Amino acid sequence: MKREDDFDTRRAHLADLSDEELHERFWTLCGQVVDPLIALGRENTSPAIERSVLLRMGFSSLEAKALVDGCVAHDLLSHGAGNVVYRLAQARQTEVLAAGRALLSGAWDEACRLFGGEA
Repeated sequence: MKREDDFDTRRAHLADLSDEELHERFWTLCGQVVDPLIALGRENTSPAIERSVLLRMGFSSLEAKALVDGCVAHDLLSHGAGNVVYRLAQARQTEVLAAGRALLSGAWDEACRLFGGEA
């Protein structure tokens, strides 16, 4: 079975566009494809994903699990465990690993205040 060539009819709406207009249309369409994926990533997470992020930040698997468990216990997981650690590090003007270890030592009230909550 031979496929009919309908390229000219499918591209008719693009034929009069300049290179700049085609470039802009391409990136607009890319945004339409990627935006829902970005929203999905921002709105949904899981303990496994958050442990993975913390591992990549340099924490051991035991530290990562404890940090994620702490985020769950303090209703901070939706902010992202790595983000919680990072924001605490910024607030304390310290390294990320030091901030995470401070959380492991009980600095959850400080982290909660950073996100507008209570410990």
